[in-house]
Amino acid sequence: MRALQGMRVADFTWVWAGSYATMLLALLGAEVIKVESHQRPDMTRTFTFSTGQVFADLNRSTAFNDLNLNKLSVTLNLSHPKGVELAKRIVSVSDAAAENMRPGIMEKLGLGYSALREVKPDIVYLSSSACGARGPERHHVGYAPTFAALGGLSHITGYPDAEPASLRGPIDLRSATAAAFALMAGLYHHQRTGRGQYIDFSSWESIAFLIGEVFLDLEMNGRARSRNGNRDQHMAPHNCYPCRGDDKWVSIAVSTDEEWQALRQTMGNPDWASDPKFADPMGRWQHQEELDRLVARWTSQRTHYEATEALQRAGVAAAPSLSGLELLRDAHSRERGMFLEMEHPEIGKRIVVAPPWKLSPTPARVNRPSPLLGEHNEYVFGELLGMSRDEMERLQEERVIY
Repeated sequence: MRALQGMRVADFTWVWAGSYATMLLALLGAEVIKVESHQRPDMTRTFTFSTGQVFADLNRSTAFNDLNLNKLSVTLNLSHPKGVELAKRIVSVSDAAAENMRPGIMEKLGLGYSALREVKPDIVYLSSSACGARGPERHHVGYAPTFAALGGLSHITGYPDAEPASLRGPIDLRSATAAAFALMAGLYHHQRTGRGQYIDFSSWESIAFLIGEVFLDLEMNGRARSRNGNRDQHMAPHNCYPCRGDDKWVSIAVSTDEEWQALRQTMGNPDWASDPKFADPMGRWQHQEELDRLVARWTSQRTHYEATEALQRAGVAAAPSLSGLELLRDAHSRERGMFLEMEHPEIGKRIVVAPPWKLSPTPARVNRPSPLLGEHNEYVFGELLGMSRDEMERLQEERVIY
């Protein structure tokens, strides 16, 4: 038994910020029916901004696979009135619906919240967009870098002498995680009250939410935080230090005098570490530029794994900066079951990220790879909606189921 087993979601989302949100629900056991078409497939079936990859076949996209595990797929031409009616029938047997189109698009299609409430009065409906579906910014479009900039995260990310960081793919996923949480809250509310709800979700506001302490600091103390690299407001040393090898680094954070003494001992108690200006936390923080250069002398003589192991053994917070391949091979990642191998009918064997939760009574699982386009038409239209084979074939000829 999984947390959302028995629940069904009509999924009108696409690309990253929408697809990942509904995939998280699918990992928790919800039956997620992705609605797309040959006329308008999910963009990640053909292209991904993250790596610049172009996929010639709609069923061979590794990006799509990573964002749509456990889902079902149906093909519906939503520009055709019969396609819209079939979409409504799917919603009528669902607990939730989700979309991340530009505000107004779903209403024009006849699939907005008001229209879907007529067929499913207690539907939990998520509308995810750049700036929300209401208010003066509702018509603004955007994607990950826009969300990060408007939400303030870009402004505080980067180095003091550089431009704000352009944050991309992971921001879509953070927005999607918040959207999944909102959907689950809606489903929980429905379970308790029997009532559905409309969730107007602003992606950039979901990113602003993640740095609430920055806004509070400005409001209460008048301090406007900006970019400070990897440095901390109090701790020193606190940075990412170069190690032996090409682009290899280790992160080190020292928060107490005891940890400072442990760092000194691990580095062999060099003469410079006895300098009085490094004797207390304030002194180390005030002279952190010099301190960083001195610590880097020690780290640069070791691999990032060697430095990490020595420091952790001494009780100093340290972690290697890992490439994607190193993360895949990392012993800790493997022990935690962070990755698993999945067989896809068109792509073949593929390493995917396992569910992020460890839930003993209701474990999240990856049961199947991403769906082929329209793979589950027969199940959804035939078994779920009770349509005859002749009716389905007729609608295929009319390019309604297409």
